[in-house]
Amino acid sequence: MSAQEERTALTLPPALYDHALHLLRRTSDGVPPARGFSLPHRPGASGGSPLSHEEARRVIRDALDPLPDDAATLHRRFATLGTGRSHLHLIRFAVAGLPLPDGQREAARALARHLTRAGTTGPAVAAGLALLARLGEPGDIPCLTVLGLFREFTRPAVEALDSLDRRRAAVVWLAGYARRDELRPLVRALWRGDRRAIRTELIAFPDGPRFLSTAISRRVAEAAGLPGLLDRHPSDTALLARAGRLLVRMGCSRDDPADLLAYRGALAVYESVTARAGLLPPTLDNHATLLSLALDLSSGPGVLLDWPPGRRAALLASLGRLLAGPPWASLPDNGGAEAGRGLRAGWIRRTGRRPFRPPTLPDGLRVEVVAGDPVDREPVETRILLDGCPVVPAFFARGPAHSPEFLLDDGRLRAGSATREVQLAEAHCTEGCCGALYVTIRRDGDQVVWENWRRPFTPPGSRQPSHEPAARRFDAVAYDREIARAEADRSWSWPARTTARLIRAGLAERPDLLSRWDAKPGWISSGFDDPDTTVVTFGYAPVPGSGKPDGIPLQFRWVVPDDGTPPEAQAAAALDRLAREDPKTYGQVCGGSRERAGELGFSWPDGA
Repeated sequence: MSAQEERTALTLPPALYDHALHLLRRTSDGVPPARGFSLPHRPGASGGSPLSHEEARRVIRDALDPLPDDAATLHRRFATLGTGRSHLHLIRFAVAGLPLPDGQREAARALARHLTRAGTTGPAVAAGLALLARLGEPGDIPCLTVLGLFREFTRPAVEALDSLDRRRAAVVWLAGYARRDELRPLVRALWRGDRRAIRTELIAFPDGPRFLSTAISRRVAEAAGLPGLLDRHPSDTALLARAGRLLVRMGCSRDDPADLLAYRGALAVYESVTARAGLLPPTLDNHATLLSLALDLSSGPGVLLDWPPGRRAALLASLGRLLAGPPWASLPDNGGAEAGRGLRAGWIRRTGRRPFRPPTLPDGLRVEVVAGDPVDREPVETRILLDGCPVVPAFFARGPAHSPEFLLDDGRLRAGSATREVQLAEAHCTEGCCGALYVTIRRDGDQVVWENWRRPFTPPGSRQPSHEPAARRFDAVAYDREIARAEADRSWSWPARTTARLIRAGLAERPDLLSRWDAKPGWISSGFDDPDTTVVTFGYAPVPGSGKPDGIPLQFRWVVPDDGTPPEAQAAAALDRLAREDPKTYGQVCGGSRERAGELGFSWPDGA
């Protein structure tokens, strides 16, 4: 070591692992704060910003190849090449792709341990964490747990812990990402390992969609050791109901149902909840939970779990028998008038037997329209199954299947003489962000072909499905019959949704109803916040020569409440009003810009 290196070694800051321990000891109760800790800002440390993305990828590869024998060399390489905190994710991906022959694995593991325990910079520790994700052993769990408290390291630390100790990984994940105040008592109990408090807090926090994403639901179940907890408390109906609720939220198609597939305890929890479902108090909430589980077991992501032969069908039949008998079957007719209960009761009446009906085609193509629990604001999906396998969660899992209005009402699934590419699902964010799932449909003589599937690239190590869908051929007569059946089935719908469909069809037949007001139809469906309303949106842009300034269109929203008359009458009344009155006089501005609204003489909504 040179004199300069000796001076540098004497002035090195504390290891980040030691710094995390110090911060944890300074907390009042020994529990990390909601967002974890932030890496310290150290004078002279590189933030990494001067390098472009491509330059950073190149220099990181240079720093790691060949993998050095000692931590000091990697520290120097990263410092010399200008890598910093903004490059931590690139380091993680680069290490994941490094070749590690068997003869180098022990040396690489020793290097990883030195980097994680003694590393003083973000890039060095990030490299160590990424190596432990591939090479970690049980003895590394305490170090990974502590480093995961830095929010910059939570994801790579959890990735390494997932293969070593799922429960500990989940606790670290929740410590960093379960930030809502209502969840913090449970996180504290989990961090301390207080089994009695875990059971108490697990059933105490609110279980609505705002609190239970798919990821939080999975990590709560993992951290609490849910199968074991259910076994230790077989008569605890509140715990049983919460277990069912966690399964329902894990499989939510509007979020990321891959969390249900990643949960290793899913089969055991399904078994426990189904076997003891008869112990649950017969309430609408519990009925909705059991029906949602049945829908997932029938045509949702629950189908994709690694079930023993015949077991999924047996659980589904058990739920069907329970919900068809007293007192469960009469619950929807006694739903009461409380907020949300009427919605849920109506949904159960419409949907209650759908998952238990034998499929028209057990093999080949099956199309099921599934309306999720309206209290949870779950979507209405056109679930497509091939030989019983639900296509969207199996091959995409980034968003729900498209609505029946999109795929069935507009005839997109019909096989005509012309080849067509059909979008079956779009990512919950947007296609431009995370992609969509497409298939090409064509008729070939007495067969219909689905081929040339198109979806986003799936990187190695991703939880998204990696295998590509194969081309499929169907008997054309059977195919046409199944599509026609699905198009004609309206039993899943409710008055406001039917009214929206009829208004949309009426505007397609009579486009002048809006064009006379310089408007074009937009999204028309049942309301998201209130499914018992029909929402009609339209865009307004003055025609050239009208004397009004050019610019972007304004978006308007017209809410049509359900007045209790038949949907046909409500739709006819709405179309008649559009014919007689300018909808801009009773619709409200909901999009565009404040400046554009002012130019055209409209008020911009408060809070927008």
